Amino acid sequence: MNSSPQASKCPKCGSEELGKGKHSGYAVISPMNKMMSMGSDVEHIICTDCGFIVESYVTKPEKFKGTR
Repeated sequence: MNSSPQASKCPKCGSEELGKGKHSGYAVISPMNKMMSMGSDVEHIICTDCGFIVESYVTKPEKFKGTR
């Protein structure tokens, strides 16, 4: 997956000023049914005018293969 922003405009306020951030600390998504997996960080594309989270994605999507 390409981790660069896909969105170019905030759907809430219409601003084109977007930034990128990630959860810190224990904010990791872990795959279901994979007990030993460390999971993946979650990154967000955020509107820098109104604060709306436009997109969210994991940085290591391959860790979730076969979990469904």
